[in-house]
Order: sequence, then C-alpha cells, then structure tokens
Amino acid sequence: MASTLLPILSPPVSRAAAFLLLRTRPTPFRSHCLLLRSLLAPASSPSTPPAPRSLTTMASVATPARRDLLMLGIETSCDDTAAAVVRGDGEILSQVIASQSDLLVKWGGVAPKMAEEAHALAIDKVVQKALDDANVSESDLSAVAVTVGPGLSLCLRVGVHKARKIAKVFGLPIVGVHHMEAHALVSRLVKKDLDYPFLALLISGGHNLLVLAQNLGEYVQLGTTIDDAIGEAYDKSARWLGLDIRKGGGPALEELALEGDPKSINFRVPMRQHKDCNFSYAGLKTQVRLAIESRNMCTDDIPISSATEEDRQLRANIAASFQRVAVLHLEDRCQRAVEWALKMEPSIKNFVVSGGVASNQYVRARLNHIAEKNGLQLVSPPPSLCTDNGVMIAWTGIEHFVAGRFEDPPPADEPDDMQYDLRPRWPLGEEYSEGISVSRSLKTARIHPSLTSMTQSALRN
Repeated sequence: MASTLLPILSPPVSRAAAFLLLRTRPTPFRSHCLLLRSLLAPASSPSTPPAPRSLTTMASVATPARRDLLMLGIETSCDDTAAAVVRGDGEILSQVIASQSDLLVKWGGVAPKMAEEAHALAIDKVVQKALDDANVSESDLSAVAVTVGPGLSLCLRVGVHKARKIAKVFGLPIVGVHHMEAHALVSRLVKKDLDYPFLALLISGGHNLLVLAQNLGEYVQLGTTIDDAIGEAYDKSARWLGLDIRKGGGPALEELALEGDPKSINFRVPMRQHKDCNFSYAGLKTQVRLAIESRNMCTDDIPISSATEEDRQLRANIAASFQRVAVLHLEDRCQRAVEWALKMEPSIKNFVVSGGVASNQYVRARLNHIAEKNGLQLVSPPPSLCTDNGVMIAWTGIEHFVAGRFEDPPPADEPDDMQYDLRPRWPLGEEYSEGISVSRSLKTARIHPSLTSMTQSALRN
C-alpha cells in the first residue's frame, strides 16, 4: 500500500501537543485528511489507505515557541544528496550536500540509475553529518521533511525511504514537500517579511516556472517550459563549448561569457510571436550547436583550457551571445507575468527568483531591472540556497508543520520494501486561463493533481 506523504490539513499544533491530542475525539478536520489521502492514492491501489488519526486543539495544552521546532530536511530529487537541520524561526543549524558532479561529467548529464546508486551510497552519511553539525540527535527533532516530487522516481525513493525510516524509529511526523514550492518558499526564510501574494520565477536545470504565490500551498501557474529549461540549455551549451563542467555548466558558461561580445552572434530570441508566459530553449540550443559546427570548432577534442587565444575568444563570443538571448527570453516572459499577476493581485510588492540558475549574476541583474521597472523588489536567496539543498526542504516543512499539515509517524510494522507514492510529475499550481499552452497540454499527462488543487479541495470540505 502506498503512503501518501502529502502535508495533511489539520489545526496548527506542536509536536508535543499532537501526540497528546491523537487520542482525542474526531473533529471536522478529519474530512480534510481523508480527502487528501483519497486524492493521492495510486489508481492501481487495491485498497484504501487507513484513515489518519485526527487532531484537535485543546486550550489546556501549551504550544512551544516556534523557535523550539527542529526540522530535518532531506532532498534527493535529482543529482545531489542533501540534508539540513533548521529551527522553526529560520536559524540554519546545518547544511550538507553530496554532489554528483563527477557522474555528470562521466555520463554527460543525469543518469537516473547511476544517480539513484549515488544517493543510496551517500544518504546515511549526509543525514548523519547534518545531525552532527547541528549538534542534535533524531530524538531532538520535531518532524522530518522530505521531497516527494517532482523529480526522478528512482532518486526520490532514496530520500523518502530514509525519512520514513527515521520517522518510524523515533516516532516523528513527516511532511512531504513539493520541490518547486521549496524553491519559492526559501525566500521567506531569507526575507522574513515576505508576505503573500508574490510573483515567483523558478529556474533550474529541469524547470522554468512562473507562478503567482497566493498563500501557502496555493499557486497560479502563469507559465512553464514547453520543452527544455534554461539550466539545461546552459549545461548543454557549456559542454558543446568544451568547458569544464565539474562545478556546473551554468557557472562555467557565465564565467566564459564575461570575455565575449554578447552581440557578436545574432541568435534569435525564442517564442516572441507567442503572447504568453511559457518558455522554450530547445531551439536556442540548436542555434548554439549550429554556430559551433558552422565554424568548424573542435570543441570535443580541445577543451577550453587548451584552446588558442583566437579559439577561446570565439567560444567566449558564442557563450556571451547565448547568455544574452537566453536571458532576454526570461525578461520577455517575466514582464508579461508581472502584468498578469498585478491584474489578479494588485497588492504584489515582491518578485522572487530562485532555483539553480538564480545564482547567475547576469540573470539576477537583468531580472532586477524588470522588477524595478514595475515597482517591485527582487528577492533572491544566496547562491547556496538557490541550488537544490536540504535547507529549503526543512524550511518548507516548517511552514506546513506550523500550519498543521503533516502526516502521522509511520506504523512500527511498516515494511522496509514498501512502495511509496512518489510524484515525479506533480504540478505546483493550476494554469492561468490566458497562459494555457495547447502544444504543452497535448504532450503532458498529469499523473498527480496539483498541490494547489489538493489544498483548495481540502479547505472546501
């Protein structure tokens, strides 16, 4: 039987209060829990998941201060194994990441099976180091937060298995976290007065996503990629240019672009004829590859470190021209998204930019221009919190835990080989009516309802 692992909507309670309250009478919030579990039960599941124990509030139970909450966050959605311990007030006690950069170089990208094996080898050490660095043990934790989607199923399974194992042994609640929501909400750790609603651009190797964040768990999707994400385009272009990508293709290309002329090659800005907020980088990737081939550059055999001065300059020009056009595409889409978002929520004051590509200083500078032009403040986490990390998972877990959205500890007899309900394709929000892409809707099947639809359905019942 699959476990749901979605944050459950219940009255806000502390961990200490929760375990006292588990023995109390059922409450109307029970229907919220049942609805959420039924929404996420796999279609092939032969039986219905057991009804969760209900929670209620009691005036006689004192709720500890938020600072006393301790959340372990575990992230294994793609190619980095990460864990962190964060206090309820946002103090980061530890942050540990085991990179798979050597595998990326060897395989030319993420190889799911290899990535799974690397996660399995690293997960115990990474989690233990996060606990040790924070000077806490599992028994000190309030709960465990773990990424359940979107991502690679093989990789997600490693983190979820570890989280449930800890939660089972130590009787800890679990918060299942949406990876993209975590990228958006980590900005609320950095900027404590960041209130809803706000506009967010989430950019990484696997995602381009523009959302209007209306509340915790409630988002309107304004635009997303119809093929490749910007991070993928950076990585592939860096590889084709013969750059050292052990520290990431994006940083390598950004560094080389500083030496080039951004207007030397006339790449076309994608999708300017489409008046929506969706993204496409597959065509720009093709333009880069053709530019390299047409100039008979031997980038496969000659790395940038061995290139002649003339060859290096040509590669730098391609890198700079690619980056200028790639970011112009971001600017076009973000300007329209700001207009749409302000139409829906005129009170918006902040424009959040997060995800791995948000570490790029050129990207930040250009998007800050968009923010200032529209009277918004750009909010972006430091680079260490932009790439995939355990801090963002722990912090998002805290936000949901404080709101009373979590799952009871796993039963003591839960088998180790249990098949978990993972969500490799899990939309964050519902699509804005003006932003629906026909081409995208024809090729994409929604395996799971969006986080927003689940939250809103639960609140209505």
